[in-house]
Amino acid sequence: MQSAPKTHTQPAGTQNAGAIVVRIGEIFLKGGNRRQFFRQLVQNAKRAVGDLEGVVVEPSHLRAIVRHPPALERRVLDRLSRVFGLTSMSPATEVARDTAAMAAEATRAASALPPGTSFKIETRRRDKSFPMTSQDVSRHVGGEVAAASGRPVDLHAPGAVIEIEIGSAGCFVYSRVLPGPGGLPVGSSGRAGLLLSGGIDSPVAGWYAMRRGCRIHGVYFHSFPYTGDKTKEKVLDLARELALWQGQTPVYVVPFTEAQKQLREASGPYAVLLYRRMMLRAAAVIARRERAPALVTGDNLGQVSSQTLENLGAIEAACELPILRPLLGFDKQEIVEKAARIGTYETSIQPYDDCCSLFLPKHPATRASASALARAEAGLDTGAMAEQLAGGAERVVVKP
Repeated sequence: MQSAPKTHTQPAGTQNAGAIVVRIGEIFLKGGNRRQFFRQLVQNAKRAVGDLEGVVVEPSHLRAIVRHPPALERRVLDRLSRVFGLTSMSPATEVARDTAAMAAEATRAASALPPGTSFKIETRRRDKSFPMTSQDVSRHVGGEVAAASGRPVDLHAPGAVIEIEIGSAGCFVYSRVLPGPGGLPVGSSGRAGLLLSGGIDSPVAGWYAMRRGCRIHGVYFHSFPYTGDKTKEKVLDLARELALWQGQTPVYVVPFTEAQKQLREASGPYAVLLYRRMMLRAAAVIARRERAPALVTGDNLGQVSSQTLENLGAIEAACELPILRPLLGFDKQEIVEKAARIGTYETSIQPYDDCCSLFLPKHPATRASASALARAEAGLDTGAMAEQLAGGAERVVVKP
């Protein structure tokens, strides 16, 4: 067997520090833009843990090492689990760049396994200056660990995998791989305005937009006194839940009561559709101010009468911006389950007043056309109304 180098040099400043190895996934597919996406991810990771004393994010060859005081490991993992673009992470121990140190730490990990549990060693030698191949390191360390721990080696169906990563930023040993949220780093795909209500769907739609790299701002239409301040606070609470995933988040609270009354008088069976067209117009004005080239809604095909194909098309015709609908093909139960996983469900199910449920016609239209809705709006200056709504909006910035 090839002899192992014996340097026994503990990396400077790491004796009392923990480490987490952070991995990316889809970013690898971005070709010439890969490093730009990676820089955004590192920036977002630094923001996520920036207020934790002693925590440092160190990028290295499209990987990142997050060093932290051991007592903060759980909090750091929780923060990183909300950084989009990160696909997995491993709490690790940093060791000296020699096989004796690697074997000692791997033995400690193997000895913690239940008696009789098999293991194997997997090595990734990212730093090719290390004098042994990955296979040689795995073979050498595996033999040492088996002899010291008494745990059997199984290369094909092991009960546990102990991994060694040798990189320019250090050498790490770990046995746990925890999932990240995946997707693309927030900010890498630009900005979008989210039409945010107090229900279950729109926060989940915003989460999916963020997962694809959009930085969102919320737009909430508030019909006071029909929708009270309790509903407004609920929507801001939902925005705070989303802010855990992207950092501070602006929410525009748009006073909608007077516009809604005017639209009701012109609407006939089209009330909800005219409300939604005006919401999109006003949200588009706000989006221009936020330099956001798209809007996001929680529309779900066929869920309610305003979300038939015909109605969705007639509503969208009033807006100059693309409308992103991440939930269009989801089952309702899928949306509910995702809301529970991302932390918005318990807030969403609290009672609230929805402005679109006000002044409803007895028989709402289910297959309207854009031309029919335009005729219903003919006596209104819809452009001026949209500008007035946007101009009267209160901008509230919520933080995680």
